[in-house]
Amino acid sequence: MRDDPSVTRPLNRDRSLEELEEDRWPAPSGDATRLVATAHALRRKPIGELTVEDMRLLLRQNEGLPYLLPLALEVLRLEPMAEGHMYEGDLLAAVLTRSPEIWSKSPELGRELRLIVSALSDLTPDLKHEVERFLTP
Repeated sequence: MRDDPSVTRPLNRDRSLEELEEDRWPAPSGDATRLVATAHALRRKPIGELTVEDMRLLLRQNEGLPYLLPLALEVLRLEPMAEGHMYEGDLLAAVLTRSPEIWSKSPELGRELRLIVSALSDLTPDLKHEVERFLTP
């Protein structure tokens, strides 16, 4: 993964992941799963138009992390338990479960996530486990 672009320049929310990453994927095959077809379509959508569910899905697939993690943290700052289509806090779970390598390459984002989760209480057991795992070096 390249250095976090959000640290050096503001995100252009009018551009898609394909444009930001300069990586256009070919159209999915006719027998592609719904997940694959959705991920392909979302990579062509301007990042400023992505919903909580769109971000959750792409983050779980490790797509566009340098661009989507800053956006997801903006949402989580205002609504830590933001919900896509799965369950309350599913965006937070998607962010927390990214590889520790991501946070070492983007320490500013890791610090921000620590601030967000340190203020949370009354978490489900699964989310509590993910928060503890994230906070434990």
